[in-house]
Amino acid sequence: MFIAKRRVPRRTVLRGMGATIALPLLESMVPAATPLRAAAPTPTRFTGIFIPHGAAPGYWIPDTVGRDFTYPYIWEPLEPFRDQVVLTSGLWSRSAESPPGVTGADHFVAAAYLCADKPKKTTGADIRAGTTIDQLIARRIGQDTLLPSLQLAVEDPGANSSNCGEGYSCAYTNSISWQTPTRPLPMEINPQVVFERMFGDGSTAEERLRRRAQQRSILDSITESLARLRVDVGAGDRVRLDQYLSDVREIERRLEVAARASVETPDVTMPWGVPASFDEHIRLQLDLLALAFQADITRVATLLYARDLTGRVYPESGTNVSFHGASHHAEEPSRVREYAMLNRYHVATLARFIERLRSTPDGDGTLLDHALVLYGSNMGNSNQHLHYDVPHVLIGGASGQLAGGRHLAYPQRGVTSGNLLLSITDMFGGHLDRIGDSTGRLAGL
Repeated sequence: MFIAKRRVPRRTVLRGMGATIALPLLESMVPAATPLRAAAPTPTRFTGIFIPHGAAPGYWIPDTVGRDFTYPYIWEPLEPFRDQVVLTSGLWSRSAESPPGVTGADHFVAAAYLCADKPKKTTGADIRAGTTIDQLIARRIGQDTLLPSLQLAVEDPGANSSNCGEGYSCAYTNSISWQTPTRPLPMEINPQVVFERMFGDGSTAEERLRRRAQQRSILDSITESLARLRVDVGAGDRVRLDQYLSDVREIERRLEVAARASVETPDVTMPWGVPASFDEHIRLQLDLLALAFQADITRVATLLYARDLTGRVYPESGTNVSFHGASHHAEEPSRVREYAMLNRYHVATLARFIERLRSTPDGDGTLLDHALVLYGSNMGNSNQHLHYDVPHVLIGGASGQLAGGRHLAYPQRGVTSGNLLLSITDMFGGHLDRIGDSTGRLAGL
């Protein structure tokens, strides 16, 4: 048998004027006659997503435990991915509750979501929470990528969406990713900045502005390198490469549209290039994240959907009530239903990302096969500010480590969310003794 396949290094990048384009895994990066699954272990990616204000009671807990359950209203957008979804109920976010003898606080502890540690009550520089699991995971699997981790958000920390009162620093509200117990990482809200972190290569701000002024795509500056690469790959890789670069172009086009919209509405205070529409903003951030996973630019990410106490309105949800306002529904049935509509809309935006992962080839499977997405809140019934019976969902195959199609129910106030975090780190080789308030691994996961 004669094999003429030429191998392209896995870390091949295309370089042009102030730009670098990382590439997805191609068949040509694998030694001749070697199956993709045998060439090298496909990395498992992690995404931790936080949504404040809990979920509408009666609309998110499945009717039965185990596999034979009906998807509740809020989680219905995830039903097409049932075989790779694990719904949980009954978990206790004890770390979001006020310490004994301390009042207030539960609207200012998003930082506890991924570390299960109670933040120190302070407004000074002596902030302290806990190292979050995304950073623990990044230490193990993020050191060989361009970005060890990526922190995203869709709400400006400088916006008047939270007063950061009750004696707690705004740091606890503004970041869900903490590199150390005293070092929160900033969450990036501007898709243009995210794009340039992913694809810029030492270019200066002046060069980037000049490129935009000329309406010149980053991809136009690497045409020659791309033409040479296409000679070295097979027909299948050329199709995959063209699709990948097409996706990059489409995102860049949408970023330009968002930038023009920002310039054309000077009365709106927002960073350059950030869409005014939440729907477009969250779609951009998640599409960029999918690209970052596809090209192995990063393997670890966090996303802050909204900040505690946000008054944002989501018209695409079918209701114009504000997020925080709707969360205080006074247990009135019509208002609870309206809040459920808002919750369901947020899950629907997540479902678009999950579909993107499922439709993207990766090694011997898809990105969804090799990913673990945690989506949840540290509040249960927000009307009563309860931190037990909090919603968490796990999505993805985690490279064969997570069996989907299940609803796992736990006794009220019996199992902390720290147990879930501890089990997640196990899937990435952590095997720690404890995380935050954990008392052991999450049974049944």
